[in-house]
Amino acid sequence: MNRRQWIFFLFLNILVSALVTSAILYFYDRSHRTSSSISASAPVKASDTVKVDIVSVIGAGTALSEVVVIKNNGANSFNLNGWTLKNGNGQTYTFPSFTIYSGAAVQVHTTSGNDTFSDVYWDLKTTAWQSGETATLYDPQENVRSSYRIP
Repeated sequence: MNRRQWIFFLFLNILVSALVTSAILYFYDRSHRTSSSISASAPVKASDTVKVDIVSVIGAGTALSEVVVIKNNGANSFNLNGWTLKNGNGQTYTFPSFTIYSGAAVQVHTTSGNDTFSDVYWDLKTTAWQSGETATLYDPQENVRSSYRIP
């Protein structure tokens, strides 16, 4: 095999690998999304029984793919209005009126976009998360409700 053929097959392999990886990630994301809904309701009080967890931070260090996944593991739905998500540098995302149902999750994207029933956008131009940093979720009374150390 000459050098030209070798380079052709190398590029072909890279292209096929990228396409297959993209397809797998696309279908995995679509099949593992949970739904929640945006609606207006009263914010939850700190004394209410709420079990909410930051379950992962995906794509830390890459602004276009950074996502924080927050899941309601409690028995009741509640509104995240006034809740905040903070990083170790003091950057803060404040949730709009957003109801998260029992068992549902919301994805907080670092970049800009249009909020949907399961995704909200922080509108930052740079990265918000780095490996080793802690993501912390606070209720409106500034009580820590969940924290997640980014691997």
